[in-house]
Amino acid sequence: MKWKGRRSSSNVEDRRGSSSSGMGGSIGGKSIMGGGFGIIIIIIIALLGGDIGSFLNPNSGVVDPGTQAPYESTQQEDELAEFVSVVLADTEDVWTAIFRENGRTYQKPTLVLFNDSVQSACGVAGSSTGPFYCPADQKVYIDLEFYQQLSQRFGAPGDFAMAYVVAHEVGHHVQTLLGISQQVQDLRGRVSETEYNTYLVRLELQADYLAGVFAHYVHGKGYLEEGDLEEAINAANAIGDDRLQKQSQGYVIPDTFTHGTSEQRMRWFKRGFQYGDLDHGDTFNTNDL
Repeated sequence: MKWKGRRSSSNVEDRRGSSSSGMGGSIGGKSIMGGGFGIIIIIIIALLGGDIGSFLNPNSGVVDPGTQAPYESTQQEDELAEFVSVVLADTEDVWTAIFRENGRTYQKPTLVLFNDSVQSACGVAGSSTGPFYCPADQKVYIDLEFYQQLSQRFGAPGDFAMAYVVAHEVGHHVQTLLGISQQVQDLRGRVSETEYNTYLVRLELQADYLAGVFAHYVHGKGYLEEGDLEEAINAANAIGDDRLQKQSQGYVIPDTFTHGTSEQRMRWFKRGFQYGDLDHGDTFNTNDL
């Protein structure tokens, strides 16, 4: 992706080096450590938004951001921080324009960079949780170390794979602004867990669609380079529920899916890239996911 020398977002909060207390705490009232889940399982369940059912609650209390400690970043990490800041700026441009076209005002989210652990308005999270969006403070949280995990652990290398991750989380912000996330949250406790999971899948697939809308925009600006689109599609394929469950436990349990299959995630991302608008991303009123 062509990004060097372009506008960076001013909505970046760098908390690298901050210490967060209470590891083994909770996000939205659910434990993120223990409960029989190891680190790998936490990554699989939480990847790209984590347990969205937990993160959707906007009524969680705001917590202290932690105590600042000395931190020395590497040149590679600083370059990656600059890269995701440019990606965030691109998401600001595309969603400001699309919201304006639809008679709305886009409220820009903040991107929080952290390492090891972080406190958000949704609770405490460790790096193993993966990137996530917290609607309670309208911030996207990401440990830049995830770039290496994405490449090495999940076999999805490339800068545009990382751009897809950021765009997906910003997609959850768009859903929050449109009231979609709250509608899904309101179903919790009113339907069975299995049925609720199906709504989470639709929420996630719509965020993939919105990431595709972002890709459509940057492609139109001439920012994509050869292979970029394939990097994003490969990332979507790498973190499908079926693939992750197969890798972790050797079999899949469709009723427990919360993000969608690899095929579904790739398809909705490509659909967003194809249309580049809000009109074709209704995952909640289709029988063909």
